[in-house]
Amino acid sequence: MKRRLICLSLLFAAGMTAARGSEPANTPGPRGVPYTPVVTPNGSTLPWEMEEGRKVFRIVVEQCRHEIAPGMVINAWCYNGRTPGPTIEAVEGDRVRFLVTNKLPEPTAIHWHGVLLPSGMDGVAGLSQKAIPPGETFAYEFTLRQHGTQMYHSHGDEMVQIGMGAMGFFIIHPRTPEAPRIDRDYAIFLNEWFVEPGSATPNVNIMTDFNIFTFNSRAFPGTEPLVARAGERVRIRFGNVGQESHPIHLHGHTFWVTATDAGKIPASARWPETTVVVFPGQTRDIEFVATGGDWAMHCHRRHHPMNAMGHDTANLLGVDQEDLEPKIRSLLPDYMAMGETGMHDMTEMQMTGPPNTLPMMAGQGPFGPIGMGGMFTVLKVREKLAAGEEPGWYENPPGTVASPAEGHEMHERSESSPGKSSTVYTCPMHPEVMQEKPGNCPKCGMKLQPKHDG
Repeated sequence: MKRRLICLSLLFAAGMTAARGSEPANTPGPRGVPYTPVVTPNGSTLPWEMEEGRKVFRIVVEQCRHEIAPGMVINAWCYNGRTPGPTIEAVEGDRVRFLVTNKLPEPTAIHWHGVLLPSGMDGVAGLSQKAIPPGETFAYEFTLRQHGTQMYHSHGDEMVQIGMGAMGFFIIHPRTPEAPRIDRDYAIFLNEWFVEPGSATPNVNIMTDFNIFTFNSRAFPGTEPLVARAGERVRIRFGNVGQESHPIHLHGHTFWVTATDAGKIPASARWPETTVVVFPGQTRDIEFVATGGDWAMHCHRRHHPMNAMGHDTANLLGVDQEDLEPKIRSLLPDYMAMGETGMHDMTEMQMTGPPNTLPMMAGQGPFGPIGMGGMFTVLKVREKLAAGEEPGWYENPPGTVASPAEGHEMHERSESSPGKSSTVYTCPMHPEVMQEKPGNCPKCGMKLQPKHDG
């Protein structure tokens, strides 16, 4: 009887664990894998086949057309038709074999960044192997002797090939299941590009002045959100083989930096952060327990969560262009003065730019324009979340949203102005549009500005 009660208790506990979505780490996932599979937002996972005790992966290096965000497609050099290439997942102790076919117009090689392997499999053209000529297939084979977040990328004409997108994640899961269990596992590759507005091919000769910044080769608003249930343990893996360092900031959470490209950090040596810096050639893993809400995640370099912008224009902040604007417009009828009071108006304007070029600031949220771009995405955490569900905007509990202050809390605008002046608002692009209240131009959508007498 006692044994029966113990068995029933264990079955009940197991049932409750499954109901909470907290299966043991060694619960088989897709294909019976003993780990939580990694999700690469806007990306994919590389399939494999078991042959003679080896996991065999097939990689094709080729030119492709890649969408940065709706409205912008670039010419890229890709693995299996995408950049970053499909995420490789394997388990410590696996024997792996990679069949790499080169369809680029020049030789290449693949370097397994951070992976411990024989020198002849390291993938450096001319040093550890002959370069793979166009049209040829080379085989790499080795046993995985570590676990952690690694990368793979070109190591032949590296400046061009990596600059065109030849990179991807190589994630090696531990043979022994992890504790505590990871409920959601994400991988995000950081990168930067220079694509001349109106063109489609990245300029790989640019070293510092980039104009497109991406998560998994996507710029906001083309980045997929990360999703989780409140209380789940989430890991995000970041990788970087670009030119820039990126301080990635997550709103609404503190997290632990738990691993580098050299492996797990001992628990006693981990540190808490809200921002993690990922330098070129590095990976970083962070872990946290998800809290309900819609939370921004972005690079904290000010230009990196923006899209294409000109860096050689004059600084007009605070400059009164009232007298100058009509004179310029007499020569250029479509001229519009801007930049005097900041760039917020850019989020509301629907101006047509050069073809195949993203607006500098974009994205609509539940309260209006988000006004971001580039390295920006949203972590969506919900109390209830069905498998595969794409949640809408977060419903904030009553009383928890910033809103206009009450009338009695407002300060007088000016004690020296006893009379109430009448203000007329007009459109800088269409001066014939005038009204007594703030708003947007019905012709172009631009925010109306106070009209000054003169």
